[in-house]
Amino acid sequence: MNSLRLLRSGFALAALLLAVAPAVAADDAKDPADAKKPEHKITQSESYLSVEPFYTTIVTDNHAGGMLMVGIGLDVPDPALRVEVTRSMPVLRDAYLRNLMAFTASDVRTDAQPDIGAIADRLQGITDRALKKKGARVLLAQVALRVKR
Repeated sequence: MNSLRLLRSGFALAALLLAVAPAVAADDAKDPADAKKPEHKITQSESYLSVEPFYTTIVTDNHAGGMLMVGIGLDVPDPALRVEVTRSMPVLRDAYLRNLMAFTASDVRTDAQPDIGAIADRLQGITDRALKKKGARVLLAQVALRVKR
């Protein structure tokens, strides 16, 4: 009786493998370069460039009291300037992070909301100086504090 059950299970498994094998072979035959990966877009605007969020440490009483998170994007309507901004993104990210670290050390406290206007003005000034021209507008997406308790 057990051998009959085992034999039936074996046939069922073999039938399943035969049914799945052509589908797996068809998937393997596709060229990975031809497969278009889905792209997550925040907006349909061609001029918008997203920037990964920045995290800086809030120091309170000589220890980490929390974190400041700043999420931004850049609106760059001019295509030529957009290419330059994309090429300069590592330099921009470094300048943004250094400035936000200094801002967090001097102006951000765990018991009060940070000055959003000051953050926006600082990041816009950095953008204009780094690109040596205006035309890329900084858009604040999110500013949040995470406080350790």
